[in-house]
Amino acid sequence: MKNEKAFTERIEALVATGRVQGGMVTKDQVEEAATELDLPVSGLNAIYDYLKTKKIGIGDALTIEEAFSKEDRDYLNMYLNELSELAQYEEGEKEAFYISAMAGHTSSQARVIEIMLPQVVDIARLYSDQGVSIEDLIGEGNVALSAGVTMLGALESGKEVPGALASMVMNAMEQLIAQENDVHKSDEKIVSKVNKVADAARELAEELGRKVTVEELMTETKFSKKTIEDAIRFSGEKIEDIERSMGINE
Repeated sequence: MKNEKAFTERIEALVATGRVQGGMVTKDQVEEAATELDLPVSGLNAIYDYLKTKKIGIGDALTIEEAFSKEDRDYLNMYLNELSELAQYEEGEKEAFYISAMAGHTSSQARVIEIMLPQVVDIARLYSDQGVSIEDLIGEGNVALSAGVTMLGALESGKEVPGALASMVMNAMEQLIAQENDVHKSDEKIVSKVNKVADAARELAEELGRKVTVEELMTETKFSKKTIEDAIRFSGEKIEDIERSMGINE
């Protein structure tokens, strides 16, 4: 098999293809990737399993039952049931609404939102493997959709409307995922900082046979005063081996 970087890049490219194709890739596309990576036939199952974790089906998109947890399935089924009660329109009617929405007519913009709501769900399903709940993705997509229908005036034809709105929805979901990942990384750094300070305080306290002061911990570990006090604050004053200081709580 080729190197790990090439393997990762090729498999992620396959995932990206699956998202573009509505949550599925063909068996031929998987076999082509396996050939490029010099994988044995038995390696196909590993690719199939990985694609499933990314909500990508083979030949057909995964069903809700295959792709989601019970909690997400319950939410999706309830939400899709609500959407099924919305009015259905013929293609000619849809395009008329698109053109009217481009002209700024609010009633038509509302109809366009209704028309696009199921597509928001479809797009959310494609991004649901990236650490954000399907409910939050749909919510963010719907907000982008509501804003997007007011910004269609620059388009040249009604046929461009669905694609333009879908792009806005996708961008909004990608931004949400990026923000959530940034928050997660920040949380991990905070937890790491608290653990390092707590471990150092415990070791020094065991050595001295008593709680330690911030100044003693600074001298022993070379942590800055701010690092130690931040860790105490982030822990909710739960680092028991550090002597509490009035300055920390002020």
